[in-house]
Amino acid sequence: MLLSRSKPAAGSGQALQNQQTQGRKQIPKVDDFLATRDYTGALTVLEFGGGKGNDEREMWIGYCSFHLGDYKRAMQVYEGLSHSKNPPEDVSVNLACCYFYLGMYPEAERALEKAGQSRLKTRLLFHLAHKMGDEKKLMEHHQELEDIIEDQLSLASIHYLRAHYQEAIDIYKRILLDNREYLALNVYVALCYYKLDYYDVSQEVLAVYLQQYPDSAIAINLKACNHFRLYNGKAAETEIKSLMDQSSSSFSFGHDLIRHNLVVFRGGEGALQVLPPLVDVITEARLNLVIYYLRQDDVREAYELIKDMEPAVPQEYILKGVVNAALGQENGSRDHVKVAQQYFQLVGSSASECDTIPGRQCMASCFFLLRQFDDVLLYLNSIKSYFFNDDNFNFNYAQAKAASGNYKEAEEAFHLIQNEKIKSDYVYISHLARCYIMNKKGQLAWELYLKMETSSESFNLLQLIANDCYKMGQFWYAAKAFDMLERLDPNPEYWEGKRGACVGVFQQIVAGHQSKEYLKDMIQLLRNTANSQVEHIIRVMKRWAKDNRINI
Repeated sequence: MLLSRSKPAAGSGQALQNQQTQGRKQIPKVDDFLATRDYTGALTVLEFGGGKGNDEREMWIGYCSFHLGDYKRAMQVYEGLSHSKNPPEDVSVNLACCYFYLGMYPEAERALEKAGQSRLKTRLLFHLAHKMGDEKKLMEHHQELEDIIEDQLSLASIHYLRAHYQEAIDIYKRILLDNREYLALNVYVALCYYKLDYYDVSQEVLAVYLQQYPDSAIAINLKACNHFRLYNGKAAETEIKSLMDQSSSSFSFGHDLIRHNLVVFRGGEGALQVLPPLVDVITEARLNLVIYYLRQDDVREAYELIKDMEPAVPQEYILKGVVNAALGQENGSRDHVKVAQQYFQLVGSSASECDTIPGRQCMASCFFLLRQFDDVLLYLNSIKSYFFNDDNFNFNYAQAKAASGNYKEAEEAFHLIQNEKIKSDYVYISHLARCYIMNKKGQLAWELYLKMETSSESFNLLQLIANDCYKMGQFWYAAKAFDMLERLDPNPEYWEGKRGACVGVFQQIVAGHQSKEYLKDMIQLLRNTANSQVEHIIRVMKRWAKDNRINI
């Protein structure tokens, strides 16, 4: 409008002066923006001449930049002030806060050495001790915390970061009892319940905050995550759509987080475009990228991404265990399998996780790698009701049942699996074939072989069918399998197996336990082998057939 007037600027001097006075009255002050936490507005005013005194103005610019998440700019402002002749009192501790949020922990510690004693300094040292893994200093600074809200909130956040979610909840609830107006604490409580897998409880607590602040990026994002856990990715994406449609500062604040979560909600779609740049920005980005590589069967990439990460919370220990187990099984490395077993045992036996579903899954995985399948089933049975339609759970459960000799229930569990990728895996096919044979269904095992393309895996399945059918007295399918093996590899052992299986079939026919129709087919199988013993066996069979008036 300044460039396009609809009326002439001419007029009486008094009128012009009145207009200018009104214009000056309409210019908002920095304090007005700060009161509503509009840091972008406050920063705009500051940059165009607001504030009193150069150092004071710079301090407020640093403050607003920090609260907008622009820690790099805030750091530059405070660094500039720290080199002035008489730096403001709080510059060193403010600079340390910037270093902390930028992950520059040694620099933060050095900055705090120049800072005067304050409650903020104590809290920041407390967090630095946690970040740098210094348990001794952590306990020292813990003792220095007082029973004031800021210190207790700091303690609660450390509990959260160390996966002590119930302890964090207790602190937040205690503060909320006397300070109902601190609505944001409901978001923290909801986040803790989310981490404890109480998604419905998390939703109820979160609703208290969303009633007052329905456009909160963090709260809407958490609500979407709850929906993802309770329902599916589509429901989660619907919840987060309102943020995607915004161009407000709240969306800008959570932009990276929302892009990250959309990848998760969409089952990994766009993972390679979105997640790599966020690996060092959002903690979960690295973990979800590892999960993506695992789902793509790219175990080596998953391992390279996680090998140097020191796990700190159960989810990180679990994922590192899964990667090591996958790599160990792929490469036949006992060392990686042992590392995986140790990670699983560490989580599953911990006091905080032993009674949780992930904790019991970890113990089951630990015993699975140790091949102690009765113990595997002990843990899997305790959580089976939660995973009735979960293909991965049923796959592991079926294998454990088969390994413990319960082939009937193993077969039932294998048939619950719908995932075609699993069903085409040789581990699935071979285990199901063994279950069929042990349950006296040799024909179904043979049909599994017929559906396979010729490969080393189909050859291995033939060997399994031949040996297991022979052991279980299902001699006809043993004979067919040994015959096929003999054609593929003229090994004398396969002839011996076929000879024994054919004699077994003949014995079953003589005893009336097998149809006489098989006699003709069996003689044809024997003639596929050029061995002097063949004709003698066939003569015996033909003589018996003639005596019993059977045409062959």
